Amino acid sequence: METFTGRKPTNEMFAGEMNLKCWVKESLPDAITEVADAYLLEKDEDNFMAKTSCISSVMQLALDCCAESPAERKDMKDVVVSLKKIKDKFLKDTGRA
Repeated sequence: METFTGRKPTNEMFAGEMNLKCWVKESLPDAITEVADAYLLEKDEDNFMAKTSCISSVMQLALDCCAESPAERKDMKDVVVSLKKIKDKFLKDTGRA
């Protein structure tokens, strides 16, 4: 999540009950542009919607990987499969498949 948001969990904006995980979770799926690093998304660039969808999917996967209960977390094999699907969808959506 740090890579895609450009924020560290120790950022001063995260105080009290608010943390990086909660901030990202609250943004999905409609406000992902509010939490994504500005260097990753520029509204007037090509493939904006494909990038937004890709980042949203990666963020959801990241949240799945940091569930409170270890039993609820995704298995790494499933994570790899999910990442490949996200990549394939992005390439298809951008005409690079």
